[in-house]
Amino acid sequence: MLADLRHIRAGYRQPEGPSGGDAGRVATIAEGAGAPSVPRRMWMWASVHAADDFYQGLVPASIPYLVLERHYGYVAASGLTLAATLGGALPQPLVGVAVDRLRLPRLAAAGVLLAGLGFAAAGLGGPYAVVWTLLLLSGLGTAMFHPAAGKAARDAAGGSVTGMSVFAAGGTVGFFLAPVLAVPVLGAWGARGTAAFLPPAVLAAFVLVRDARGRGGAAPAAAPGRDRWRPFAVLTGISVVRSAMFSAIATFIGLYWIRHLGGSAVLAGAALACFLGGGVLGTIAGGRIADRAGPVRAVRIGAALAVPVLAGLRLAPGPLLPLPFAVLAGAAVNVPFAVLVRLGQDYLPGRPGTAAGVTLGLGVSAGGLLAPAFGLAAEARGTPLVFTLLCFVPLAALALALLLPPPDRG
Repeated sequence: MLADLRHIRAGYRQPEGPSGGDAGRVATIAEGAGAPSVPRRMWMWASVHAADDFYQGLVPASIPYLVLERHYGYVAASGLTLAATLGGALPQPLVGVAVDRLRLPRLAAAGVLLAGLGFAAAGLGGPYAVVWTLLLLSGLGTAMFHPAAGKAARDAAGGSVTGMSVFAAGGTVGFFLAPVLAVPVLGAWGARGTAAFLPPAVLAAFVLVRDARGRGGAAPAAAPGRDRWRPFAVLTGISVVRSAMFSAIATFIGLYWIRHLGGSAVLAGAALACFLGGGVLGTIAGGRIADRAGPVRAVRIGAALAVPVLAGLRLAPGPLLPLPFAVLAGAAVNVPFAVLVRLGQDYLPGRPGTAAGVTLGLGVSAGGLLAPAFGLAAEARGTPLVFTLLCFVPLAALALALLLPPPDRG
């Protein structure tokens, strides 16, 4: 791992090919060259990804308002979150297969529009079963978006992992903005205010339809190389572990600040904002590390850095000193995020839609479904135990990352 960090500090670019491992390679110095520039179209893909994942973030942010107005119980409330999660998780691999086999240039546009329509209508009233179904459809919209958008974004990024990190960071930004905007809108208008969040979906769908017309719906040629399912399965495990860490921290960091560190609700919100903001920075940084040192090293470095950073977050006293560690924790946990998406597509060059569906969808959602296990620990011993356990979770990701072979490059 120290050797990996030395390569990055020296500005080395060490290609990872199928001919060998990390050790004993001859590094080539890219004199005067940094990471590849981000293609301009990646900012468009980042924006529409932000719009899509905005609706994923709005669902948990709206649950308290639905509970208060409709008098739902805790089980019913958790059922609404489960509906959106199931709709967004289970179909994504199947959608990915369809994207790989069929020409579906407008599927991403239809997906983000459905995500927005389902959420906007969920707050307008009706029986619980109707609300549950609408949130399930909203989740299905995100499932339609990710494989199609992930495949198109890879084509737009070319050989730049930094470009893919911009695309992935867009989703993190959208998820981050959701509670920030939901609180004032739903606080003023109640659950019916969900209708106010429809315009981003309409605008994103319009942009995607225009982009599809500009490309003429042409399907790019499949990337050369053989599909390697065994390393892809290992990579999926890393994605689940990373997502479980992210979900657990995002869920419990506010309660940890209030109940253990003695901070105010404002500081608890600031801690969550620091963690999510650090996640955006870490996603971008991960792409640059991968472009310089290779994607496999980037995954290993992110997992290794997460251990001391999470230990700092757990051990730092008071409500102020841990805030920088919240930023660093968000960054370290998200360093592998976009890299895993791109590396998964490198392992399955003939099925980029399937790979994106698993790494962006199923892996992320499966990690979220593991968060209740940390809830049991919090119920038993409080939130400090959650963050103590989280210090060791990155070791599982690191152990799996050591099994990853370099991707084929031709």
